[in-house]
Amino acid sequence: MKKYKIVLFDMDGTILDTLRDLSDSVNWALRACGLPERAYEENRRFLGNGIINLIHRAVPEGTDPEKETEVRAVYKHRYEAHCRDTTKPFDGIPEAMAELRRRGYRLACVSNKPDDDVARLAEEYFGGLLDDWSGPLPGMPIKPAPDLCDRILARQGFTREDAVYVGDTEVDIATAANAGMDCIVCAWGFRDEPLLREAGAKTIIHRPQELLTLLP
Repeated sequence: MKKYKIVLFDMDGTILDTLRDLSDSVNWALRACGLPERAYEENRRFLGNGIINLIHRAVPEGTDPEKETEVRAVYKHRYEAHCRDTTKPFDGIPEAMAELRRRGYRLACVSNKPDDDVARLAEEYFGGLLDDWSGPLPGMPIKPAPDLCDRILARQGFTREDAVYVGDTEVDIATAANAGMDCIVCAWGFRDEPLLREAGAKTIIHRPQELLTLLP
């Protein structure tokens, strides 16, 4: 791969293992609103397109929009209070990030999580490792639109040609394509490898240390 100046990481499923806290918060909200819970693997499949799409997929088909809005509000409140119950960086990620910084790369995170959640988790788990981060602001398109990537690049003074994108879902693959960026796809996240290949993944890694081979 060519030499880049900045690495843009997805958050959930790529650098942070958040699945249990996310799934537990979805089911908490469903229960609180009198709706049936979802299996862990169902919630895993629902993730990747932001909170609105997550809750829309989790509620039963045909759920009243007002009820769906209620579930979303309960979920957001619950997750804000419990987003660190079991969440942790994937093994090897902090060490790989530290080495990439030593090699001169800027590191940033772009996530479809609400911007305040992204800031909270980035500061707690990756303080001193990430140079910047962003979730969607009100009115901003979420991934796979390239707007979040462009926001980071503008703040850091780079172009899309300077960046490589690292993610774990078909949403991330499409985000990189829409931004015209090369993409490194992690096989340890929210999607299985066959689905990633079907979605167009060309460079798949299985351990964070492989980033250090691809990004000299």
